[in-house]
Amino acid sequence: MATPSPKSPAAIPPASADTQRETAASAGSVQAFSNKQQWQLGLLWGLLSPIFLGTVPILAKVAYAAGVNVLTVVAFRTIIAALVLWGGMLIFKRELIRSSTPAVIGSMIAGAINGLGSIFFYASLTRIDASLGQLVNISYLVFVTVFLRLAGQTISLLTIGRTALTIGAIYLLTRGGAGPADWLGVGMMTVAAITYAIQLVLSQRIMLDIPAPTMALYAISAMAIVVTVAWFFAPTDLSLVSVAGWRAISLMALVTALSRLTLFLGVKAMGSIQTALLGVFEVVVTIAIAAVFLGERLTFLQWLGAAVLMVSIFLVRFERGVPRFVDWWQFLWRRFLPKQ
Repeated sequence: MATPSPKSPAAIPPASADTQRETAASAGSVQAFSNKQQWQLGLLWGLLSPIFLGTVPILAKVAYAAGVNVLTVVAFRTIIAALVLWGGMLIFKRELIRSSTPAVIGSMIAGAINGLGSIFFYASLTRIDASLGQLVNISYLVFVTVFLRLAGQTISLLTIGRTALTIGAIYLLTRGGAGPADWLGVGMMTVAAITYAIQLVLSQRIMLDIPAPTMALYAISAMAIVVTVAWFFAPTDLSLVSVAGWRAISLMALVTALSRLTLFLGVKAMGSIQTALLGVFEVVVTIAIAAVFLGERLTFLQWLGAAVLMVSIFLVRFERGVPRFVDWWQFLWRRFLPKQ
């Protein structure tokens, strides 16, 4: 009878139980390391997004001071940002442009909602300070939890309490100003916060089917379409826009493109709630820059309102049963689409 050669499979002894356990442990360690790297990278993106977004209200104020009207600022800031993303994708990541039709449509729906919100956001900044506007806008962090709970059909007492605290904080921020309260400006900023929260929650489901850069591309394209249509209802002579105005708009476009890209990268890695929590840094960035360059100051009552708002935001750590992810397509299918 022939003796198996050393290279023959018959000569390889079966792996022992200890070897199998070591192999499984090694694979688990690699997976844990990969997850940790993904989380750390998501944390980086999640921190960069609010830094970029925090500069936007300041640049908008600069553009208004240069005589540029609201719709021109909103429209051309978004159009230029979309062109920047399209140019970058065509040059560096052309393969990410192609995607499934449902994913593209979903991204554009989320972007269109945010585009409508951006009109309210920039219109409100013509009436209220950048610091106050950003504090009101940060309430989207609470609305994210509310929308996730609505989809999960469970509204806790803590969520109701946090919402009440947010309303009280907005009241203090509005009434506590040095001048007369501008409820219209604050109301428009609240609408902007709600639409931003909707986009944030929707994006997590959409990015199961589409890479973050691809969603950013189509979302900001839809935003550009919405705000351009709005601009055509009241167009202005672009030759009258000053160099300072175009400079502010161009800088806004750059930080808008970067903020949207880093936002969706953060949501994909960490989820909507965790990414939204990092948005608190938007307020820090805006208040600091507004104090230095615009001379804005918060009154005692407004600082009290800001403190109440932060308590409401950070109470999210005690929320239980909030779904980290909601399959919105299934939710809408069960609730609204006809059954066969």
